[in-house]
Amino acid sequence: MSIHLVGGGWDAEYFGAVYRTFVAEAEIRAAGAGRVVPRIGVLLVLAEGEASGEVGARYTGALASVASCETVVHAVEEGETFDSPVLSGIDALLVGGGLTPAYLEAVAGLIDEIRLLVADGLPYLGFSAGAAIAADSAILGGWRIGEVPVCPEEAGEDLDEVTVAEGLALVDLAVDAHAVQWGTLARVIAATEAGLLDGAVAIDESTVLIVGDGALRVEGRGSVWQVSEDSAGVLVRTVGS
Repeated sequence: MSIHLVGGGWDAEYFGAVYRTFVAEAEIRAAGAGRVVPRIGVLLVLAEGEASGEVGARYTGALASVASCETVVHAVEEGETFDSPVLSGIDALLVGGGLTPAYLEAVAGLIDEIRLLVADGLPYLGFSAGAAIAADSAILGGWRIGEVPVCPEEAGEDLDEVTVAEGLALVDLAVDAHAVQWGTLARVIAATEAGLLDGAVAIDESTVLIVGDGALRVEGRGSVWQVSEDSAGVLVRTVGS
């Protein structure tokens, strides 16, 4: 089973490419539990004014467009936290997108349990914020380093200074989303150059990086940009599909 890191985006043309492997792995997990239709838990953190039914329907629709599945949606508002029962009786876990610091706060009490479930073979999909917090060093947001702007302020996640915190540690590389679309690739490059990160990947929208046994896989519309330190400075390259 794998970790699926999605860079955000709602282009229905690419739902199959982005979600197909995740749902297929959920089906395998479900069969082991004697279920024909997989149950996928969806954790959402809602911004003020968002309706859980409307937001949940986006993810339910995207998954259902790929294959038959049952989604079990749990939503909290920013500043609230999830309780352990949200992880019961599921064959895969999807953590959605929104304000990244709020997502990390919301799952704080579940981190050990999520790690154990994923280590036991539970497929995990992180969408945007859910991808960022899956890392050992989670990029929470921010748009400047010191007094230097490094990405658009609108991509700052309500943070000024670029901020990195301990994440779920499901993958050993830092992750940013909406790479080219929001300009966050520049944030990863600057944070690596400044020594805030040892390197990271920045994932385009409608694109998934699949981390499992064997080589990394990239599916979808865009690219996954790998940023690393180099003797000459910072090296940027794409991860092959």
